[in-house]
Amino acid sequence: MASWENAIAERLRVLGLDTIRRRILAFGVLATLIPSLVTGTISYAESHRALSEKTEDQLRVASFQSAREVDAFFRDRLYDLRVFSNSYEVSENLERLSGSGAVPGNTAVRRVTEYLKSVKVRSADYEEMMVLDRQGRVVASSAARPGTVTLPSDWQREMGTDQQVVGEPYWDAGLNKAVVVLAGPVVRNDQALGAVSARVSLEAVATIMRRFTPGDSGEVALLTAPGQFIITSRVSTAELMQSHLNEGASQTLAAQIGNPVEFSHAQGGRMLGALQQVPRLDGVVVASLPVTEAFQQVNRLRNVTIIMVVGLLALVGGLAYILSLVIVRPLERLREGAAQVAAGDLDVKLPVMGGGEVSYLTEIFNDMVRRLRESRQELERISVTDGLTGLVNRRRLMEALTTEVERAARTGHPCTVLMVDVDHFKQFNDSYGHPAGDAVLTRVAAILRESIRTVDVAGRYGGEEFLLVLNDTTMAGGLEVADRIRNKLATEVFDGGRITVSVGAAQYPDGGRTAEALIMSADLALYQAKKEGRDRVVQATTEAGKAQP
Repeated sequence: MASWENAIAERLRVLGLDTIRRRILAFGVLATLIPSLVTGTISYAESHRALSEKTEDQLRVASFQSAREVDAFFRDRLYDLRVFSNSYEVSENLERLSGSGAVPGNTAVRRVTEYLKSVKVRSADYEEMMVLDRQGRVVASSAARPGTVTLPSDWQREMGTDQQVVGEPYWDAGLNKAVVVLAGPVVRNDQALGAVSARVSLEAVATIMRRFTPGDSGEVALLTAPGQFIITSRVSTAELMQSHLNEGASQTLAAQIGNPVEFSHAQGGRMLGALQQVPRLDGVVVASLPVTEAFQQVNRLRNVTIIMVVGLLALVGGLAYILSLVIVRPLERLREGAAQVAAGDLDVKLPVMGGGEVSYLTEIFNDMVRRLRESRQELERISVTDGLTGLVNRRRLMEALTTEVERAARTGHPCTVLMVDVDHFKQFNDSYGHPAGDAVLTRVAAILRESIRTVDVAGRYGGEEFLLVLNDTTMAGGLEVADRIRNKLATEVFDGGRITVSVGAAQYPDGGRTAEALIMSADLALYQAKKEGRDRVVQATTEAGKAQP
């Protein structure tokens, strides 16, 4: 026997591996332990990545949707103020008061007061409606005892430019609520007579944010741009409005707008959160989740993986101890297959030879690889697909749109995006229930899929909004697709009656030269379509600064 063989045999004897059975046992243990740990580690790493991306996507969606809805809340309130301030009842009587002064019992004061009381009842969000003169004095109020008006020091200058004013949010001790004062100018004959102001409760904002609160112990918070808390989805107190997000956390979140980052919460603990701006309030929304909850599933998966590896090791070790030479070749096949899996190749299926424990072990290995393969395929599918409609999700939409914009920039060919929104969907959902609403979204998605080419992309942008990316398509072609969708939908009969959609269309490059710019243009056009009465298609041009019919 060669000297190197003697040396190896001596070392095996010292280790107690002086029999075939023990050597096979050692081989079985090592051949199972190494690939199992590698496979488990790969599975854990892949699952960790997928779960992390899912959590981050949840925070992105929560912060984006919350910021969007909160901004829409203030947009609607400011729009109401513009309507009220343009009322003939307000401007005519305020002009009279400019000459005579506000005297209790004055007919003009009484008429304006009655008008304010009538408009206040339209929304529970209004705590008080007021009319101010040029000096900011309250000349009429819907309240029996008018409150003070908290507006920026330069509000008169803003009013002079026909701009609406949003005051700093504050805690109203009398109402025991967080409120903000909004104001819109009253202009008559190109002259600013004063302003219509509203004290608006922020409780509705908290309700909006609760709908998008992530996880069981997550939170959505509304803050000022410097990081002072205003209100959260869980609490609204005077003490909260005195607290701030620490400076380091504010800077970290602001540097990664829309992207989840880890930070220290003001009340202690590590959080994972994403920040989005609320332009109309000059504030921000932060959706956050405790790090312990965000990675709870990952830790559970790690423990399960360890248990599985230990169990598999015990099973294979027992089989290797009982059998000897007859399983040498099957073990070699198992080792080779495990090496392929460890290298990332999951297209492995070992032949099952004969019967008994070796065949059983081979079947287990094949089943494990199959499950890993199916898990990876399912994770890949989930990462780009909307679960309800079967369309691609927002992440995949943005990838497709970005790719198409880059292609269009290279080739000079046009492309068109359509933003499609189901009209009155919330009202439909409230009236007929979420199952009926889901059925509407599913059918609308099917119609969108039927109405486009295979080279185009249709996806769910969020809620009841859908986005279509029409490759190599002009605005005329995009409008034709939009009309085709509306015509098909007109023939559909749902449990709640007929459903319509509003569509905003934008073309590259007229509507924008980036994916974000095209979406913004289409969204502006969609808003214009809704503003004009819904059930219509409106095209937008970014260069004009607004949507154009």
